[in-house]
Amino acid sequence: MKLSPEVESALGNGRAVVALESTIVTHGMPYPANAEMARGVEQVVRDAGATPATIAVAGGEVLVGLDAATLERIARDGHAAMKASRRDLPVALARGGIAGTTVAATMFIAARAGIRVFATGGIGGVHRGAEDSFDVSADLLELGQSPVCVVCAGAKSVLDIPKTLEVLETQGVLVVGYQTDHFPAFYASSSGERVDHRCDSAAEIAALIAAQRRLGLPGGLLVGNPIPPEHALDAAEIEATIARAVAEAAARGITRKALTPFLLGRIVELTQGGSLAANIALVRHNARLAAGIAVELARLA
Repeated sequence: MKLSPEVESALGNGRAVVALESTIVTHGMPYPANAEMARGVEQVVRDAGATPATIAVAGGEVLVGLDAATLERIARDGHAAMKASRRDLPVALARGGIAGTTVAATMFIAARAGIRVFATGGIGGVHRGAEDSFDVSADLLELGQSPVCVVCAGAKSVLDIPKTLEVLETQGVLVVGYQTDHFPAFYASSSGERVDHRCDSAAEIAALIAAQRRLGLPGGLLVGNPIPPEHALDAAEIEATIARAVAEAAARGITRKALTPFLLGRIVELTQGGSLAANIALVRHNARLAAGIAVELARLA
């Protein structure tokens, strides 16, 4: 594991740090939009008083914090990158190429590095039709065992959100809504599913993280942060678009790791770029909240 000088200094001095994943760069968006998004999100974290730590694998090393050249390379060459979940990290390291880290892999690495707050777009979850395919993201299991607070806009809309919340409950994951009583649905502000707990400030969330530490609980904390209203897509329209993309994936036999990138890419096409703009807006929104939580957590420590 190689920490950038900026991240190493921040951690060593007890300053706020926010982990950022890299599959959104390598597999979530086309170039150059992905590079612009990644640089913009890092700047959002800095402007909010924290240090960004984008995590990826390159050259046989786990990188925690990327320099400008490496970030550009990962964005430009993302089409050839491995999509690495936790189980894939040994392969990514041994082969020495580029790998984008999923939510699960990023959580694992962040916890090992001592980073307690992580911002992403949306988590993986239980796929539609999982009663037949058993397709459940490793993100949910990682949330049950890595002590990292994950700020997201809910689970990706292509998933079965009620089943995703059930699995999170089974894993013992604390799920809270930020200034909302409902779990967000990525492109839409609400999935219609209620959360058991609500927090209205970053300080409240930091206090929950501190309480988890004192109790010695092994898992993470999931914060659902709804997409800003001005960037949200119409819930009925996006649901119809997702259903069409899911049907196309089934007809083409696209499953497992290839499924989510295909669905997100197809939804961008079907919405004529509307979903991409919404995705970028919600990631920046999550990064801002995550930085606020990290700052409050550093203050508590």
